[in-house]
Formats: sequence, structure tokens, C-alpha cells
Amino acid sequence: MPAPPARPIVILISGSGSNMAALVEASKQARWGERFGAGVVAVLSNRPDAAGLAWARERGLATAVVDHKQHADREAFDAALITAIDAHAPALVLLAGFMRILTPGFVRHYEGRLLNIHPSLLPAFPGLKTHQRAIEMGCRFAGATIHRVTSELDHGEILEQAVVPVLPGDTPEALAARVLTQEHLIYPRAVERCLAGG
Repeated sequence: MPAPPARPIVILISGSGSNMAALVEASKQARWGERFGAGVVAVLSNRPDAAGLAWARERGLATAVVDHKQHADREAFDAALITAIDAHAPALVLLAGFMRILTPGFVRHYEGRLLNIHPSLLPAFPGLKTHQRAIEMGCRFAGATIHRVTSELDHGEILEQAVVPVLPGDTPEALAARVLTQEHLIYPRAVERCLAGG
């Protein structure tokens, strides 16, 4: 059995985990282990039914569920989540479609190690329904952003962005699918930059 990486990466998901899968595949194809001593070791979710957990388990990754519905408040949930994450001593924690707003205490605990992907060209359209809002505002372009997480929602240093056109007659679903193809490219690129010290 191979030795665990010196710089473990933990990914948090809430659903299908397509960005998580893109990160895991990129880590292997781009040889993060050889180049940076890094590798994805665990995938955690706040939803027991998150489809991405099965994908991760099939590839030998540790998985865990910290169900937000089983905790009295956001602080209690975040405390349990920290315990589960810290069991892996992560060098980086990557939010990949993790649909929970995290407390300032959680963000502080992982300061400098916590990245997020957001499906808009931040600082435009923080929060939810980004694609619908971009279409309604008449935007010609949309996209995705990888950023460091701060206690302010969808804020923090921008590490990577990708731009896609908003086409005539676009639906939020069609635009989301176009943006997602770019998300899968820029998230691994941003993580590599962090691992390389950039």
C-alpha cells in the first residue's frame, strides 16, 4: 500500500461531485504526488445521499458524512466537520459544490488552506442562482471563479477565472453546463498553483 501523501487534500461536496472527480483525476494525471507530495485522501459531505461519495469510495478514497440536519446549529455542525476533516491533517481543504455557509470560526481554522469554486465571475453574482441572474441582467459573458475563502460569502483572493459566452436563448441549465466544463479545468489549475507556492 502506498504511503499517504505528505500534503493531504480533503474535498467537501454536497451532490454529484463532478468538480471533486475532476480534481481527483487531475491529481493523478498531473502527478501531484511526485511533483508536490500532495494527493486527495478524503471526500466529506453534509448529505448522506451525495452521489459523489460512491464515486470516491470506488476509487479507494476515505469518505465520511457529517449531516448538518443532525446538529443543533451551524456552530455545532462546523465543529463536527472540523473534527472529521482534521483526522486527515489536510494541507488544503477544497469546497467543490459544498452547499453550506461556513462560520467565521471554521474559516479561521483553515485560513490560507481553504479554496472554493463559485459559478460566476466574482465579484459579480455572489450567492445562489448565478446563471439565472446573469441571463436576467443581460450579461454577454458568464463564468466561474476559484477563490480563497474568507468569512465574507464568495469573497477572497481570486486565484483563477474562466469566461464563457451567454448565448441568445440560453437557459440557466444550458449556461450552467457550459460553465461547468470550464470549472473542471480551472479548479485543478488553481490547486496546482497553491501547491507550487504561487
